[in-house]
Amino acid sequence: MERIDRRKLGEILIEDELITKAQLQEALDIQKKMEERRPLGELLVELGYLPEEGLCLSLSKKLGLKYVSFSDKTLDIKFDQDVDKLISEDFAITHMVLPLSKTPVSLTIAVWDPLDFVVLDNIKKLTRLNLIVYCSTRKDIKEGIEKLYLRKGLKETRFKEFSVDEKIPKDMTPRKSEIDELKLKAAEVSVVRLVNNLIREGIKERASDIHLEPQENDVAVRYRIDGALHEAEHLSKDTAPAVISRIKILSRLDIAEKRLPQDGGFMTKVGDKSIDIRVSTIPTIYGEKLAMRLLDKESMHFDLSSIGLSKADYKKVEENITKPNGLVFLTGPTGSGKTTTLYCILNEIKSSRKNIITIEDPVEYRIEGINQVQAQPQIGLDFARGLRSFLRQDPDVIMVGEVRDLETAEICVRSALVGRLVLSTLHTNDSVGAISRLLDFGIEPFLLSSGLNMVIAQRLVRKLCPECKQPIKLEADIAAKYELKGVKVYGPNPKGCKSCGGYGFSGRIAIFEVMCADTEIKNMIERKEDIAAIREALIKKGMRPLREDSIDKVKEGITSLDEVIAATMETK
Repeated sequence: MERIDRRKLGEILIEDELITKAQLQEALDIQKKMEERRPLGELLVELGYLPEEGLCLSLSKKLGLKYVSFSDKTLDIKFDQDVDKLISEDFAITHMVLPLSKTPVSLTIAVWDPLDFVVLDNIKKLTRLNLIVYCSTRKDIKEGIEKLYLRKGLKETRFKEFSVDEKIPKDMTPRKSEIDELKLKAAEVSVVRLVNNLIREGIKERASDIHLEPQENDVAVRYRIDGALHEAEHLSKDTAPAVISRIKILSRLDIAEKRLPQDGGFMTKVGDKSIDIRVSTIPTIYGEKLAMRLLDKESMHFDLSSIGLSKADYKKVEENITKPNGLVFLTGPTGSGKTTTLYCILNEIKSSRKNIITIEDPVEYRIEGINQVQAQPQIGLDFARGLRSFLRQDPDVIMVGEVRDLETAEICVRSALVGRLVLSTLHTNDSVGAISRLLDFGIEPFLLSSGLNMVIAQRLVRKLCPECKQPIKLEADIAAKYELKGVKVYGPNPKGCKSCGGYGFSGRIAIFEVMCADTEIKNMIERKEDIAAIREALIKKGMRPLREDSIDKVKEGITSLDEVIAATMETK
C-alpha cells in the first residue's frame, strides 16, 4: 500500500469534488490554531463539509483499499476466530481498529484512518501477522467493536472516554503540592530499588525495550526480547506514578506534564556495563505509558562479516561500499536492523585517509574516526540542511539516517554524482521497491540510474536456541512449497531451557536481498521499465530474494520456518 502524504489529503478531496478550496482553507486555519493538532479529515467531518462515508470512500479509492460497512453487509466479523484475542478492546477503541478475520499468516482489519502507519506497524509487530486493511467509518467500527467485545461478557463500552470532542479540564494539571508529593515518593528507597530492578532485569533478559503500560486496574511491565514482547509483571496503580516519576526525573523530563508526549534519556551503570537509556512517554486514557530503549553500547561490535550475509552477498556488498562514489541504500521496515548494518558498513570502510560524515536522528552509537551529527529539526537542522553543509566539508563518504523527502533524495543523488559515496535508508518492502520510491519522490530516472550502486533489503529473524532447538516434521505440501523436502528442519522448544531463558530463541540474525545496479539495470531504470521486469532481470542475474536467503538459514538450522514466513510474507 503506497503511503500518501497527509498534506495532500485536501487536494484528494477537492479533486473528488467532496469539498471546496474555501472549506479546505477554513479547516486548515482552524487546525493551525489548535493546541493539540487534530487530523484534517476529522475536522472536515465535524465542520459538516464532508460526510464520513465520503472521506472513507475517497481514501479507500486512492489507496486501493476495500470500503466495508454494515449497511451493505460487506463488514463481516468472524466471531468464531477469536480475533478479539489479537487486539485488545482498549487498543481497538483508542485507535478505531476492528479485527475482522484471520488466517495462519494474516489478519484482516477495518480502520477509520488508513494513513496512520504507526498504528498499522504496531498491530503488525504485536500480532506478527500480515495485515489486510479495509476502510470503514467510525460509526461502523464502534458498532463492530461493541458486537465483538460485548459477546465476551463485557457489560458496557467506554467510547465516551475516547471521544475526540471532550476537552481536558484545566484543573487536571497537577498542583504544586501534588508535584512535590510525587518527587518525594520518587525518591523513596523502595521506588529507587524497583526502578533499578526493572532495568537490571531487562538487561539480564537481553531486552531491547522496557514498556510500562497503564491498564484499567494496574500497570503492565513488558520486555521486548529478540523483537517479541513478553509480559514480566504488574505494578499497582498506587506504585506506578512514583516509578514513572522516578524515571522522568532521571531523564530530565517534566513530571508535571502528563498530557503531552515527552522524550529524554539518561546513562546508568549495571555491573561493568554502561547503558544508555532513551525514554519516551505518551498519555493514554489510563495514565502515562512509558517506554525505555536500552542501548548497551559496550557489547555492540559492528562486524559486517557476522551479521548474516552469505559469502556471495558479502562479496557484492564489499565491492560496492569500497567504490569512491555512488548511492547505497538500506531498506526494510522499522526495527529491521538497517541502522546496525549501516554502522557495520561505516566501520568496515572507515580510514584515516577518508573524511566520513553522518547525520542521524538520533545518533544511536558513536564510532571512533567518524564525524557524527545529531539532527535537530526543532532548530532547523534537518537531514536536507545538514547534507547541504556537509558538501562544504570535503567529505569522502556521507551517511544520512533516512531519505524522507524529495529535497533530501535530490541532494543524496547529486552528491553521489559528484564523487561521494552516499549511504542511507528507505522504508520499502524489498530492494527493487527503492527504485519506485525514489522515482515517486520526483528523482529523474537518468539521475537515479547514473548514481545508484546497490540496494540492500533486510529483515530480522529470531535465532533458535542452539541448546534446546528440536527437529520438527513438516507436512509434505509445506516442505515442497519451501523446497525443504529431505531437509532436517528445526523449531523452538516450547519450554525453552536455561540458556535461552525459556523462550526457545536466543538472539536475532538478519536476512538479506542484495540488488546491484549494473549497466543493464541502470538502462532499465532510465527507460522507466516496470519494477516487476527489473526484479525479474535481477533474479536472472543471480540476486537472491529475501525468501531464498531466509530458507537457507532454515536449512542451516539457524532459524525456524515460522520465523521466515512471518518476516518475508510481504515479499515475492
